Amino acid sequence: MSPPTQPEKDEAKSNGHNNEDVNGEHNEWKFRAPYKVHDNDPNFKALYEGSCHCGRVQYELSREKPLSAKFCHCSTCQVLHGAPFQWAAIFHKEDINFTHGHSDLGWYESSEKTTRHKLPCKVSCAYCRSPIMDEGRNMILLFPSLLKFKHGEKEKFDPTCHMFYGNRLVDIRDGLPKWTGLD
Repeated sequence: MSPPTQPEKDEAKSNGHNNEDVNGEHNEWKFRAPYKVHDNDPNFKALYEGSCHCGRVQYELSREKPLSAKFCHCSTCQVLHGAPFQWAAIFHKEDINFTHGHSDLGWYESSEKTTRHKLPCKVSCAYCRSPIMDEGRNMILLFPSLLKFKHGEKEKFDPTCHMFYGNRLVDIRDGLPKWTGLD
């Protein structure tokens, strides 16, 4: 991938991105999905809006329903969400558009316990700490509880199973398949 052009650098600065971090390393990932801005993209049609608790980070989704939605009971999700499990909806990285708060995003890579953007990583609001999504190499796991659903839309995000149910802290009797691991 070629380095960003001057207009891209100017746009990144206006969106709160800087192409070099404090160590002088290049951060071209800031110009690619899911962080690139779709302002001038006529093909991006926002269907849902979401935000963190404080409202500093705001985003849109363009896909009508997630590729899949699941409840995760892994110990990392339990600790980082402060809950017995988390609800995640899987999307392509191109399906999200951050409309506000690029500079208010924070990252956490749980295996190395670093706050640098290193995949896979957890993405949250750096101010209120609301978890926004998990970013993988090809997909994102977005947390539907941050979306502003209209009547009847939430059902499109209904989970299809429980992952890592062997680590559960509470029994859930909802009739959904329960996987002991990832699948």
